[in-house]
Amino acid sequence: MVPESALLTFDETGNQLTPAHPGAKELRHGLSVVKQIGDTLWVANDETITLERLRRQPGPAPAWADHRRFHLHPLLALPAPPDAAPGDAPEIDIEGLAYDAAGRNLWLVGSHSLKRKKADLGKKDAKNSTRLATVSADGNRYLLARLPLEPDADGLPAPVRLAPDGRHAARLRGDTTGNELTRELATDPHLGPFLAIPGKDNGFDIEGLALTPGGRLLLGLRGPVLRGWAVVLEVALEPDAADPATLRLRPIGPEGRLYRKHFVQLRGLGIRDLYAVGDDLLLLAGPTMDLDAPVTVFRWQGGAAPAPAPADTFTFTTSGRLRPVLEVPVGHNAHLGTDRAEGICRLTDPPGALLVVYDAADPARFREAAGVLADVFAVPEA
Repeated sequence: MVPESALLTFDETGNQLTPAHPGAKELRHGLSVVKQIGDTLWVANDETITLERLRRQPGPAPAWADHRRFHLHPLLALPAPPDAAPGDAPEIDIEGLAYDAAGRNLWLVGSHSLKRKKADLGKKDAKNSTRLATVSADGNRYLLARLPLEPDADGLPAPVRLAPDGRHAARLRGDTTGNELTRELATDPHLGPFLAIPGKDNGFDIEGLALTPGGRLLLGLRGPVLRGWAVVLEVALEPDAADPATLRLRPIGPEGRLYRKHFVQLRGLGIRDLYAVGDDLLLLAGPTMDLDAPVTVFRWQGGAAPAPAPADTFTFTTSGRLRPVLEVPVGHNAHLGTDRAEGICRLTDPPGALLVVYDAADPARFREAAGVLADVFAVPEA
């Protein structure tokens, strides 16, 4: 399927993630999430501690500009706060956004994953051996948070720390070593052993977020993939009675467990994003490991509203409830390792269209004035 293009244009200063020099990374190089709220489009780069808002531009072709950046530390007490400049802190690695229209809250989640240093072919073997043995954790990656949205001076939604009606920005209780969810999962027979493995090594890695009609959160895991089975975690959060800026997990599973697991057969692929469409769930599926492989969007009938069950639920492709609806072209710009589909969202115009943004965007997508092209696919409503 040949997609149409959507132009996302960022502020040229805000587009720079590092001091400007040849080869420096830019915001548009790596978009990890996307969410439309009214006339605004929300995205994030996985190496920042900020959210980016764009505004729909007039014209027949999808285009967003009027870039505004929101630093998250003034809104949330990050586990690893900035030492100096507002952006000077370990990355959150934002991998999921979901919007609660009724409550006017924006939810976000970090990857919760460890990372391993890359080998550098320009260095000696002994140095590379050390690099590949080096595993680290960015404390801000253990972030699962809720941000109230209120109209700004232009009438557009903007995150605030405290809304006039009492809604408070809040995050799941945790610190730089983990949070309530990872500590609960530590003894899980399926997922516990993978918490100590870096995400790109098929370790624990959250890369999707969606809301159920009942207000629970669904977390899509890029890894681990267990003998071909991907995992969706279901959790419910509630405010801490002693601190409105803190959220706690609420029991939802058998015997008071604080989470439920759903195993889905995605042809051996992991989950790169989630998007709820009524009671159904769209799953962007791609490789767990660092390689080029098929990228597919599946539709899970009833996946956004999983029925109560006394134990884990299994969903099979052959059951008729899980089917592929889109094959995202891979490598059509002829540069291996680029154009990794990372975020999806439904657009209101054109109706039913699916917007896809990319990490490691191919340079062929770049446009002048810090612009980058995303893809728009026509995907059936049902």
